[in-house]
Amino acid sequence: MYIKDKLSMEVKGRDMITGLPRIITVTSDDVTEAIQHELNGMISALKDVLNMTPPELSADVMERGMILSGGSSQLRNLAELFSQATGVPAYVADEPWLCVVKGTGIALENLESYKRSILATK
Repeated sequence: MYIKDKLSMEVKGRDMITGLPRIITVTSDDVTEAIQHELNGMISALKDVLNMTPPELSADVMERGMILSGGSSQLRNLAELFSQATGVPAYVADEPWLCVVKGTGIALENLESYKRSILATK
């Protein structure tokens, strides 16, 4: 995976063992290690979805790539990690934190069309 410079920051809080105030330095490596299990689960789920994707759609995904949205998409190097793990280009959406809200608004504006579409597939 492409590694950028390591980041660090001081975190202030109460030590849960001693109960006293404490300041520690947390690095980007610490965060990566802490969420490694979740990252592996995300990669596994992504691979499952890609394996179940119909061939005609797979061609489009391979050509255009996948767009990451939501808060997790802003984890540093996540798009590169997904791309490396799957061989599919990955990009972060513009304003990824707003994608769900914007999509929900579009769905509500076109609710009747979506209802007909959903009912037709049942």
